[in-house]
Amino acid sequence: MPEGRTRRLDQPRGRGRFTLDIDPDSFGAWSERLARFLGTGTYLFWQTLVVIVWIILNMTALSLQWDPYPFILLNLAFSTQAAYAAPLILLAQNRQDDRDRIILDEDRQRAAQTKSDTEFIARELAALRVAVGEVATRDYLRGELERLRADLDALSEGVPPPKRRDKKPGKAEAKADKRPVTVDGPESPVTPT
Repeated sequence: MPEGRTRRLDQPRGRGRFTLDIDPDSFGAWSERLARFLGTGTYLFWQTLVVIVWIILNMTALSLQWDPYPFILLNLAFSTQAAYAAPLILLAQNRQDDRDRIILDEDRQRAAQTKSDTEFIARELAALRVAVGEVATRDYLRGELERLRADLDALSEGVPPPKRRDKKPGKAEAKADKRPVTVDGPESPVTPT
């Protein structure tokens, strides 16, 4: 070995002169197109036509018999086709499985997001129901205004108003009308005196 070209055995060799770089995605896409074509009626029609022409030419044309009766060359062609078609079909199926797995993961994520959104909306609705339950009803406000008017009438006559405890609206008052009171609408609880 020449002294200038010593090769180290503890390091990998450099790239050779001939390298074949194949993009796996484009090769996979090509194999999927080929696998789809091999499963079509068009392919089966043309293959059947070629086989029939092959057999007829080898049976009838005595001068062109390149593959006599047992059709060994035709059998070899079919074997070669099957040897290449099977891995290409498997490659296409693997790529489809990868796509299906990705779609399944996205569906799971979408379902989880939908579930969390639904739970959030349910919590918000529950909070709104609680908040609406605490809104003063029309009948409650009418009763309070009537008591205030009675107190004002008693004060104007010089009689002290009776002492009352503030209370929350009872169940009967709360069930009577669940709609909030509008102040300036036609259904205003305030009546002119």
